[in-house]
Amino acid sequence: MYLKPMAEIINLRIARKARARATKDAAASANRVQFGRSGQDKRAARDEQARLDRTLDGARRDPDPKLD
Repeated sequence: MYLKPMAEIINLRIARKARARATKDAAASANRVQFGRSGQDKRAARDEQARLDRTLDGARRDPDPKLD
């Protein structure tokens, strides 16, 4: 007679906590990417965006008097 192996018994509380921990770790990783930049990186990104905005504003065909 062949016996099937029994399913692995897991503690649901531990599994729930592990899932919550994994979710928090993923959120923390995303925050490190988003907010973990140095001051120099932030300034460079801000300067690049300002340069792009100036380029775009300089290419306007008819300047909007409301924006000035």
